Order: sequence, then structure tokens, then C-alpha cells
Amino acid sequence: MTAFRRCLAGALLFLFLSFGCIQDASALPAFARKYGLRCSACHLAWPVLNDFGMRFRDNGYQLMNEKDAPIWQNNGYWPVTFRITPNWHRESSNKVQVDTAAGAGAGEVQVTSHGYDISGLDFHTGGTLEKNLSFYVLPSSDSTGAFHFETVMGRLDNLFGSTWLNVKLGKFELDNMISEKRILTISNNGGFYQLYHFVPVGDTNVFGQMGDNQLGMEWMGHSFNDHTRVSAALVSSNDGQVGLPNGNSYSGFFTASQAFDAGGLGLQRIGGYAFIGEAPTNTLSLTAPTGEVTATGVPIVSTTPVPGSGFGNKSFSREGFFGLFYVKKFDFDVFYQHGSDDAYFGSATVAGTPLPTGARNPTWNGAFIESHYTWNPQLIFIQRSEWVRMSQQALPTNPSNLGNIDAYTFGYRWYPIMTSRAGFAWHNEYSWVRQRGTSPVTATDLSSSSLMLGFDFDF
Repeated sequence: MTAFRRCLAGALLFLFLSFGCIQDASALPAFARKYGLRCSACHLAWPVLNDFGMRFRDNGYQLMNEKDAPIWQNNGYWPVTFRITPNWHRESSNKVQVDTAAGAGAGEVQVTSHGYDISGLDFHTGGTLEKNLSFYVLPSSDSTGAFHFETVMGRLDNLFGSTWLNVKLGKFELDNMISEKRILTISNNGGFYQLYHFVPVGDTNVFGQMGDNQLGMEWMGHSFNDHTRVSAALVSSNDGQVGLPNGNSYSGFFTASQAFDAGGLGLQRIGGYAFIGEAPTNTLSLTAPTGEVTATGVPIVSTTPVPGSGFGNKSFSREGFFGLFYVKKFDFDVFYQHGSDDAYFGSATVAGTPLPTGARNPTWNGAFIESHYTWNPQLIFIQRSEWVRMSQQALPTNPSNLGNIDAYTFGYRWYPIMTSRAGFAWHNEYSWVRQRGTSPVTATDLSSSSLMLGFDFDF
């Protein structure tokens, strides 16, 4: 080997031996500091919850003992966790629109970039204000430091002493049993579920994205052992945007699941969901002159939508089933969705104007399978395969496979430490996505990939 390769190999060996000798693995810091639990009590692998962790969350971040109220905690306790990921990553897209060197118009080229970077910062704080009165607040920034509120919610737990009466209000993740906010993959292409955010090509409905936190109110009930769960949420059709930008439309999200003990295989869970609602297709606007004129002297005017004036509501729906299954060290999640949007959304037509000839509701079916193999509590391997298939295009002139998605992600996370004070993961991931017929110039298949290596840590 060259001198450089020998030095690199030696450095990697040193890191492996140094981190590999650290065996402590405790819970997520914010709640571990409160209850002194180990990581394995609540997590399959940080940040994914196991059955006990789900029960702890469903009970309002309480163990249901006399020490749940914060008054019993040390005055120095502050339920806060910071999370950020310095990383190296490589991004590649096979068809990016550019101006050709010969000046012959737009063309498509492959663009690949790579280098060192940082993720955004998550600032988690949550817990109890009093017994059976819980909260969660998550200010989150992008990598430039621009903050927004990802989660802000208060919750009344176990009303009238019943586990079936829990109500929360604010901005929160929809009650998806396969949580995107606790996903193990974090690359640009693999850090979310394609199906949770799928919008058909040419469709204007951005309001049905199940992966985005929504503003609303939710009722959730569960059995004492949390094996049976039901929930219903009423949310504003704003895709989580504050300030009522789209007026007065609402959507409902409903879930139910049942867990059963499969003996030596552990607890298995199956369930179903429905996201049914309506959202505006049009908005009032304000037209004003810009002070400029065209070459022929015609005044140029600009049109600005009036906030909160959305109208022409049309319907959409997302429904399906999910399952979480465990076979010793191997577990896998399955998720299926059937989706449909009104023809006005699908054809990008505003209410009050005629639909294009032959326009109809776009419909699709999608599924993903995500599997994990937990080699030991400090090392987990990850794989996900995801597919979306259009079953009916909004316009009959569109190719039948326009917008179909294939996505694959592979990776692993190694946890040299996770104590009651901090967590650290060496994260390695590769993801690849292809969508049919969506390249910007030739309308051929568009594919992109991400390769990522990073230190994912919290404190």
C-alpha cells in the first residue's frame, strides 16, 4: 500500500478499536436524564421506538408513576436535546437542464457534486408540565440556520382517568405508525418516504402530504397495554403552514391498529389509515402596476394572491394499511397507499374554469418495505424499497407510467455511545430514486442518487 493508504487504514483501525470498546448504550438524552432508563428500554435503534417506547409516548411521555410531574425532578433538569449531523455527501442527477455550449438551446447533462457539509439543527424539548399534561416543542433549522417550528403541541392525557381520552392541539406529526420523523435514513434522497409526499406530475395538490407536520387537533385512545390504538385528527388544509394562508378548508386523518403477541417472535402490529379532505384550487388576487412597460408601451402588472382567500375546494384521499413485524433480530415495516385527487387538482385547473377535455381524477398505488437487522444494540443495518405506480392519469394524453417512482436505500448506523447525556452514530447510507418521464427537457426518466457518511449526534 502507499503511505497514504497505510495511514488511512491505521486511522480507521484506531477509530474502530477506540469506539468499539465503549459498550454503554442508554436512552435518548432528554428523557433518559429524567427517568434513568437505558436506550434499549424505549428504542429499537435511536431514534426508532420499540413497543415500550410507543407506550411511553402514548402515555404523554410518562411512566405513569408518582414521579411524572416535573416538580419531582432536580431543579437542574432541563428536558432538551440538540441534534445535528456533520457529514460528507455526494449528490448526482442524470438529467439537469443547462444551456448548451453551442448556444443551440437548452439541453440535459449529468451533474455530480460532493464535499463536506452540515445538516440542519433540531432543538427538541418535551415532557410534562404536570401529571397528565404534556408538551413537545421542536424549533428546527435548515443548514443555513433559518429556523421554523416543526412541532408545537400541548396534550391533555388520560382525561377522566381513561387511556382512551387523550387530546392534543398544535402542530404535530400525523399519527403514522411508521414515523417519518423517527426515520433511520437521513440522506437527501433517502431521508423521507416518497409515498408520504407523492404528488402526480402536473398535480397542484400539496395539501395531502402525510409526511409533513400538520396544524390541528387530535384525539387518540389506546388500551392500557397499548396493543389497541385509535386516533382521529382534524387539520387545516394548509400543509402545516402558519397564518391561515388558504382560508377555511379542513381535512381528517384517521388511524387504527392492533398489536398481537407472536410468542418468541415478539409483538407484531397491523393497522389502517385514511386521510380524507378538501383544499382550495383558487384564491382571490390583487393586480397592481409594476411601474414598467413592455417594448410596445403596454403597462406591466403583477398579480399577488390574497392571503386567506382560498376557494373552490376540491377533494382528495389517501388510504391504506401498514404492518410492523419482528423476527428476532430482523424486523420489517410494510406500508401501502391508494391515493386519489380531484380532476381539478390533477389537471392544474382552478375552480370556475372548464376542465380540459377528458380530465379525470388521478389515482395511484404505492408501497414500501423497510427492513432492519439489529446485529447488536450498537449496530443496525437498514434497507428500504419503495414503489409508486399511477393507475389513472389526470389527462388521457399523458403516458400511463408518467411519474412512476422506484426508490432504494441501503445503509447502516453504528452507535459507539448512547448515554443518558449524549448519543452518537456513525451513519453510512446510499439511496437512489428514479421517476418516469420527468426530465426537464426530453421528458425521459429522471434519476438521482445520494451517498452520505456522517456523525449523527445529539446532546
